Amino acid sequence: MDWNPKTLRNTVLQDDKVLLRRMTFEDKADLARIAYDPEIWAYFVARVGDEPQLNEFIEQAVADTLAGTRIVFSIVDRKSGRVAGSTAYGNLASAERRLEIGWSWLGAEFRGSGLNKSVKRLLLAHAFGPLECERVEFKTDILNLRARAGLKGIGATEEGTLRSFNFMPGGRRRDAIYYSVLKAEWPAVQARLEHA
Repeated sequence: MDWNPKTLRNTVLQDDKVLLRRMTFEDKADLARIAYDPEIWAYFVARVGDEPQLNEFIEQAVADTLAGTRIVFSIVDRKSGRVAGSTAYGNLASAERRLEIGWSWLGAEFRGSGLNKSVKRLLLAHAFGPLECERVEFKTDILNLRARAGLKGIGATEEGTLRSFNFMPGGRRRDAIYYSVLKAEWPAVQARLEHA
């Protein structure tokens, strides 16, 4: 089990559809092609609608990864070789062998392509394999029906809602709904992801 930030930030995961590697400033051109879609950010605390916001998004991702507080991956579509979106490991709790997978999004042209299931399978396999996690959690806005359906679709268990969890842009208070996969549940979830 190696939760060393230097090791985590250099994690590379891949299958025949997708490559996950840490986000870098070199990803900006690919991200700029897909990131200005307001639909992506409807349920995010952050917004990326222009170049300064994209710069801030990348700078925060790189800083968090280097600090080891969150490991932000660029999702690279192996077919096109282009960055398709991003995802992250966060809320890293090595002593508890627990982490969160989240901050995930894909550009419109990559949605429905199977990339998201590959991404989740790779991240979960790494979490329950080399990182020896006991628990992997996910949270989303209670209004984000697409994300909720996706989490149920991979076999994550809905745990409950934390009401008035945080502010959203525009001032709305978000109710955050939590899901998880436990170590004992991983084989069934893995089988589901591999046969989807």
